[in-house]
Amino acid sequence: MGNPKTLPGDEGAIRASASVPACERRRTWVLVAAISGSTIASIDESVVNVALPRIEADLNATLAAMQWVINAYTLCLSALLLVGGAAADRFGRRRMFIIGVSGFAVASLACGFAPGVGVLIGARAIQGVGAALLIPCALALIGAAYDEKERGAAIGIWAGTSAISAGAAPLLGGWLVDHASWRAIFLINPIAAIPTLWLTVRHVPESRDTQASASIDWRGALLTFLGLGSLVYGLIAAATLGWGNPAVLGALSVGVALLVGFVLAERSSEAPMVPLELFRSRRFSGINLLTLLLYGALGGAFFFLPFLLIQARGDSATATGAVYIPFTIVMGLLSRWSGGLVDRVGARLPLISGPALVALAFALIGFGAGEYRITLASMVIMGFGMALTAAPLTTVVMNCVPAHRTGVASGINNAVAAVGGLMLIAILGSAALGVFDRSLDRGLAARAAPAAVRAAVDSARGGFVVPAMPASLSAQEQRQARAVIRDSLVFTVRDVMWIAALLAVASALTTVLTISAARGRPTDSPAAASPPDPP
Repeated sequence: MGNPKTLPGDEGAIRASASVPACERRRTWVLVAAISGSTIASIDESVVNVALPRIEADLNATLAAMQWVINAYTLCLSALLLVGGAAADRFGRRRMFIIGVSGFAVASLACGFAPGVGVLIGARAIQGVGAALLIPCALALIGAAYDEKERGAAIGIWAGTSAISAGAAPLLGGWLVDHASWRAIFLINPIAAIPTLWLTVRHVPESRDTQASASIDWRGALLTFLGLGSLVYGLIAAATLGWGNPAVLGALSVGVALLVGFVLAERSSEAPMVPLELFRSRRFSGINLLTLLLYGALGGAFFFLPFLLIQARGDSATATGAVYIPFTIVMGLLSRWSGGLVDRVGARLPLISGPALVALAFALIGFGAGEYRITLASMVIMGFGMALTAAPLTTVVMNCVPAHRTGVASGINNAVAAVGGLMLIAILGSAALGVFDRSLDRGLAARAAPAAVRAAVDSARGGFVVPAMPASLSAQEQRQARAVIRDSLVFTVRDVMWIAALLAVASALTTVLTISAARGRPTDSPAAASPPDPP
């Protein structure tokens, strides 16, 4: 048979039907590129903690330096995350995504080849800048490519894939630390960035928000960066210089003054990155305080857990990475179930019971002194607690504000979570060093250690690793010195876990005081149609 004759008007239908698969393919490529970029950032963010003990030992660094390895990244991410999303809408999401991924990859190379801890900290800061661009841009690219009916499913795929990669990253990172080098965990990022950039350049269309404000709140971002940076410097330096040192007092004072200036600047800004009127809602303020306390506790505890398992208890980096897997699996499996809890029982009960379970998990790790089986069981409980918390928390954030401001509210809540980890790592790090030094003194006194053992133990002060023992010590003296240091590490991290447990309890109490038992968002509520009501 010959080709059928095309009737008049059919050409447009044929072109339209042919364009559907092409459009679907393009959307798929956008989703793959967004997932790939987000995965690079999420893997790096979750894997570095496992490598900290080895980095400190190899670079002959201090605990304060390790705090900055984490906090330099988190500081830049938290200060620039909100303006990163605004810049994407203003200058082009594809363009800013490419800049973010490229910057992250170059900074990762610098981390992997860093000759000293100073270069490593600087490169980590640049990584944070790159992540502040690529993370919001990834989600924005998906939002621009998919219509409202399909967007939820695409975001679900994106979120699920990112969660799985973040959960598997500590195990992979631990294996690399044990069998290659801690540098390898940074050098895999540029390799992963190559296909991400290729896909973005070739298949991702440019998009902008034509209604985006012409101005971006760079002043607010700078004040946030400098204010938080000054506070973190003062808190970390206090461990070695003392709280009464002029440099410490000056840094803390300048930090507070800059953050006050940030609040004043936001009040007068035409396009503030943090609209302060949102905090007039008691629920919105309460849910962000809960986020600050709970995610601060998680950040601080997860910073110290590898030191407890690797240095104090002698577990491998691979085994330490594996301990995070139950947390991720349980949280991932139960998150969809917990998402429906708000409709069935309201947000109040999950946001009380979830943080309470997290507090129980921290307490069990403390009481178990890092014993591996107890830690694994605790991570299961913690995963269940966070699954109960995460989806209801997000729902409350969304329901506290008018529908057209949910993106801003979500961005603020993510930034608050990052700031919580940033501040708690600084505060707990300074407190931990003081506890560690006093515990070393008690251990030396209890064992009536000779001068040579005291000198070996003193070399561990300021750090959080068991240093190499001098060859001049006998085997018995080396065992004695290591026992003093390891017992002190266990004692110190146990205290950190109990403090984290108290913070989680405080987050549950915040729910009691600020979150009502109302379910969903009433269509006639002030939050649904007008600015938040004052408390």
